[in-house]
Amino acid sequence: MNRIVHLALKVEDLERTTEFYQKVFGFVEMNTEKVRDHTSRHLSDGQLDVALIRYDAGTQSAESKAAGEGPCIHHFAVEVDDILAATRQVQEYGCQIISDPGVIPVKFRAPGGTVCELVPGGRYKQPRKAQAKAKVKAKKASPKRVKAKKAGKAKGKKK
Repeated sequence: MNRIVHLALKVEDLERTTEFYQKVFGFVEMNTEKVRDHTSRHLSDGQLDVALIRYDAGTQSAESKAAGEGPCIHHFAVEVDDILAATRQVQEYGCQIISDPGVIPVKFRAPGGTVCELVPGGRYKQPRKAQAKAKVKAKKASPKRVKAKKAGKAKGKKK
């Protein structure tokens, strides 16, 4: 199933912004890396990857200018099963591809002007605690457990 898994914020001060999200909201730093013309620091709340992006001084790439000048919500990402098929659908819909050819994730300008990107499943890491919680939640919701729970409730009603 396609789902939003990532939000990128274009920031001026990477360190201060990181400290804010960690201290105020308890986000966990996952990794920091230099990518093309920017530094990208990935934080997580346990479900969503939040990237803080600081572009290099003087950069003029289409990606750096995609959401406008200054700090802003830069883009969000949708996880898809098939990048090539999703890219074709986006292009057939008339959306402009912003990222360079062959680059994954595939950034595009969606109807309405917002910037979105297509990412393959599993691209963004979650803190181990969140992964463990997700496994427990999935196990609790398994069809066998739901049937057993319902059967137990039905027995309790008969008494």
